[in-house]
Amino acid sequence: MEKILVIDDNKLIRKTLKETLVKVGYTIIEAEDGLEGLKLVRSEYPDLVITDFQMPGMNGLEVLAEIRKLNLSLPVILLTAFGDVVLTIKSIQLGAFDFLEKPIDPLLLKSTISNALNSIKVSNSLNEVLHEDVSSESMLEDNILVGKTPLMKEIFKNIGRISLNKVNVLIQGETGTGKELIARLVHYAGITSNQPLVIVNCSALTETLLESELFGHVKGSFTGSIRDKKGKFELAGEGSIFLDEISEISLNTQVKLLRVIQELEFEKVGGEEVIPMKARIIAATNRNLETLIKEGKFREDLYYRLKVFTIDLPPLRERKEDIRDLIIHFLHKLNKRFNKNVVKIGDGVIEMLQAHDWFGNVRELENTILQAIVMSKSDVLEKENITLNTRQQQPIQVKQEQLPRFRSLADLEKYHIKRILDEVKWNKLEASHILEITRPTLNAKIEKYNLVR
Repeated sequence: MEKILVIDDNKLIRKTLKETLVKVGYTIIEAEDGLEGLKLVRSEYPDLVITDFQMPGMNGLEVLAEIRKLNLSLPVILLTAFGDVVLTIKSIQLGAFDFLEKPIDPLLLKSTISNALNSIKVSNSLNEVLHEDVSSESMLEDNILVGKTPLMKEIFKNIGRISLNKVNVLIQGETGTGKELIARLVHYAGITSNQPLVIVNCSALTETLLESELFGHVKGSFTGSIRDKKGKFELAGEGSIFLDEISEISLNTQVKLLRVIQELEFEKVGGEEVIPMKARIIAATNRNLETLIKEGKFREDLYYRLKVFTIDLPPLRERKEDIRDLIIHFLHKLNKRFNKNVVKIGDGVIEMLQAHDWFGNVRELENTILQAIVMSKSDVLEKENITLNTRQQQPIQVKQEQLPRFRSLADLEKYHIKRILDEVKWNKLEASHILEITRPTLNAKIEKYNLVR
């Protein structure tokens, strides 16, 4: 028989709550103020606490805060006669299981209590999946790549090999598979760990800006260049430069990048001084470069200069055995970031997540876990708090007859992007997967064509 502590300075309310809950089969203990209530929490070990907000001495939020210091998992239901938005938010932020307004609906109260006690039962039936040793020096702080499948184990071995040499590396994989994480591991795991890592998103910059970013420029080399600027190659020094979405650079920039790799030197835009290039290049792409070579969109000689060593990252749907370990990793990471304590995984959660096709890959899984953690009322990752994006499971098809006739290529692209965005309700991650472009590229297109929801 569960024991419920009722804290309220109003004797009539305590009596009413007791009569209502005793009939259901609960044991009720009472306190008329917060200090007395905290004493009973320490001595009587209740299974649940119901506390009023407005009381002499300590108010309900202060009682809740003290209870959290004593017992993180003890569910607390806060009662108030004031339907205040700020108060509601604060109570949830402090870890209240729920917030109910007076006069109390008996059915709602019973249902809330039942849900709270059931969450404790579920939690007690499960083992914690997080331990203090989850994070270790071998994981290179936050640069953790999780996986036990043969494919991932081989990738780990290769990172160990190539991180001891400053060879160029090409990382290939779908959006969200962790290409930047791989780049960080390659850099920090070996001989470049004490040198700079400079990251450039090639798809976010125009051709002119990209050249200026990569090589730097001298004062007066173009309109707006009011001072000399060091480029990313120079800033990288003897470390690494990570060129993300390398497939998005123009053919003209590809020629200049090829020369840098071949000659190991470069000049600033508008400059004449030759600067040595000592950094290792790590490039990444979510597109098939060999296909782009056949289409004349990517230089074959540059491709072979970049892929001295290649890492092919598998999509998450091809390594679903790693999902459990990924969940545990994200719980550890996100609990620390958002001050939560979700340390257990509910029944059926792993099976549900393994059955899903993750077209957004590891990044989508992390966002899904984040949402579930934020919505959690207990220390358990529950199925009901997990929202899966099922629309992306079926590709969207645009009917040919709906396309306007006699349009320019730019107008057709504008129409197609707008149609896809509308179909997925402006979920940019999903739209970028369907369009097979990066999120930054999609954002640039939206701005270019002045698209609005």
